Amino acid sequence: MVQLEQCIRDNFGINTNRFSEVVDFFQLESVAKGEYFVREGNYCQKLSFIKSGFLRTYTYHNTKEITQWISGTDQFITDLSSLLFHTPAKMNIQAISDSTLFTISRKNYEKIGHVVPEWNHLEKLFIAKCFNILEDRVFSFLSMTAEERFHHFFKQNSELFNEVPLHYISSLLGMTPETLSRIRKKLIS
Repeated sequence: MVQLEQCIRDNFGINTNRFSEVVDFFQLESVAKGEYFVREGNYCQKLSFIKSGFLRTYTYHNTKEITQWISGTDQFITDLSSLLFHTPAKMNIQAISDSTLFTISRKNYEKIGHVVPEWNHLEKLFIAKCFNILEDRVFSFLSMTAEERFHHFFKQNSELFNEVPLHYISSLLGMTPETLSRIRKKLIS
């Protein structure tokens, strides 16, 4: 729980008086490699903090899998639209390794506002951080070459390259596995 407590403190600034009440809403959950956190078309009923492991957010375009994001240790995972607006999930979220999560149900998530009066403001800041990450990703796709995207992503996520299949990373970066391989080979030589 220490990881979760630190993350909540860092991201939400909740004072220590209410801190244990918020953490108590979360339950430990295991997701085995290959299991789904949520499937496209279903309703996402939870938000989780990843204690260990990796989960991949993806969808299909025609018959091709498109990786939108890979989440790992010390990150949150959910289908935010589905969780907040009660709409069917637009993406699949699947464990790509055995993972341990601290999970809060949608029902308990909605109760946090009763425990932490300033929750609406804190939640707004958290969602703004999520939006900022998305903006940065869109900007990189619009303004960077494949090689620049690789360098930028590698600098921020180098641990993924030893833990996650490279075809997921190439899809996330919007390039073919061959292009990713060529860029990596160029760096090594």
